[in-house]
Amino acid sequence: MSTPVAGAELGAFLRAHRDLLKPADVGLTPTTRRRTPGLRREEVASMAGVGLAWYTWLEQGRVPASRQVLEAVARALRLDPAGLRYAMRLAGHHDAAAHDGPGTDRLAAAVQPVLDSWPASPAVLVDRHFDLLGWNTAWAVLWGPPEAVPADRRNLMWLMAVDRRLREVLHDWEPLAMNVFQHFRAQAGPALADSRTEEVYRHLDADAPELRHWWGCHSVADLTARTITVEPTGTGPVRLALSSFHPVDDPSALVLLLTPADAVGHLRMAALTSRAGAPAAAPAAG
Repeated sequence: MSTPVAGAELGAFLRAHRDLLKPADVGLTPTTRRRTPGLRREEVASMAGVGLAWYTWLEQGRVPASRQVLEAVARALRLDPAGLRYAMRLAGHHDAAAHDGPGTDRLAAAVQPVLDSWPASPAVLVDRHFDLLGWNTAWAVLWGPPEAVPADRRNLMWLMAVDRRLREVLHDWEPLAMNVFQHFRAQAGPALADSRTEEVYRHLDADAPELRHWWGCHSVADLTARTITVEPTGTGPVRLALSSFHPVDDPSALVLLLTPADAVGHLRMAALTSRAGAPAAAPAAG
């Protein structure tokens, strides 16, 4: 069952999407007397086959919604699959990815050998809050050692928004950073209402106030595969292909893998990690 906070978030999410739709988007004839920028509540209610009063209460966070009814509302609002999953989770309809899974220490211990098996490919394990649970040497060399970040800020969203080294190394950081935020909202569901998520947002608000509109936005999306370009100090540009997958022990967690996209990139990342892992040279004899 959804919490009051999740119910209010669901209502705000539905309202935001209703405001984005034009009558023509759903086959309705626009009129000059329309005072709202998007669809009217009665139009969404009619297309979804529900009563206007009930739909109004749904947007106000006052009533629960069954899976079937929420699917009908989602069709009326033209929600994509990520949007539908997010709405379902806010309504308390959890899928297999929403279970609590094993303890974070046990999960991190199980996944660490997998991360370490990619010596030239930066890889990280995050939990459902996007807190970093594990990483390999290549990740630490590229973005900086996560252990140098205070534990309460050791979070992928915080790093994307605040960490200056990441911005300096990553070309065109904003599209990836925004996609990370959108994916968190799409998969978080009830996690939006818990204390750790609230703490992360407080830190973001304090440390990156210029990006406040990002975490106040209601847009959601899947984290899409893409190729990014990084340029660590002392190394030429490296193209990395982003992919992600869920550990079988806890589908609410996520592994992000950045694989060199070509031979040049592989050689540069291998050299970078090799230099970081090599023992320090002995001082010259005086």
